[in-house]
Amino acid sequence: MKEKSYDRFFANFSNKTRLKILTVLMDGPLSVSDIAERVGEEQSNVSHNLEGLRKCSILNVKKDGKKRIYSLNKETVMPMLELVEKHVHGACGVCDGYCRACMGGVK
Repeated sequence: MKEKSYDRFFANFSNKTRLKILTVLMDGPLSVSDIAERVGEEQSNVSHNLEGLRKCSILNVKKDGKKRIYSLNKETVMPMLELVEKHVHGACGVCDGYCRACMGGVK
């Protein structure tokens, strides 16, 4: 059922930890430990959230030796996030500290 798929897909963007992960990955692929450091979360929590994002094909994962490197789905998710960023900066005006520009030192 499409409605259930939509719910699962958009739930990923309403979760603050997952949104922080996505924002950090807009700058390029990272390992779990690098993501955890940048978002200020425990590695186990980040790993759990990465798995949910991967299951919805929001992220891609490649193995590099023992490390897993995560990146955004460049075909569909990256353009969507870029459009959202354009909207937030152009139409919303007020930033609450969670936009990509403010997250250079992710909160």
